[in-house]
Amino acid sequence: MFKKKLLVSSAIFISLLIITSIIKNKTRFIEKNITSLSSKVLLKEKNINEAQLEFFYLTSPKELENRLSLIGFENYKPIKYSNIYFNISDLIGNETTILSLNDLNEKKIQKK
Repeated sequence: MFKKKLLVSSAIFISLLIITSIIKNKTRFIEKNITSLSSKVLLKEKNINEAQLEFFYLTSPKELENRLSLIGFENYKPIKYSNIYFNISDLIGNETTILSLNDLNEKKIQKK
């Protein structure tokens, strides 16, 4: 009688432990998906805000000033003149320079 009660309670305890670990693993997987999707949503919201800002600027500079006054001017800084490209060849030349510098940095890191 005593062995039967011990066996039943042990079986129930072990089954609950297994079920708990399965549920915990599934919730961890769901939390990772939520985190990933949240970062994607934030990126999309940023892109939407930038697109809206560009639209307002292209449609009316006065509207842009109104929007910026609502948001606040301290969040926006003017673009340095050196960051503006006058043609596509300047942009491509700058990108190749950046890529070659990144390759050199990666090689230096790998040597260490």
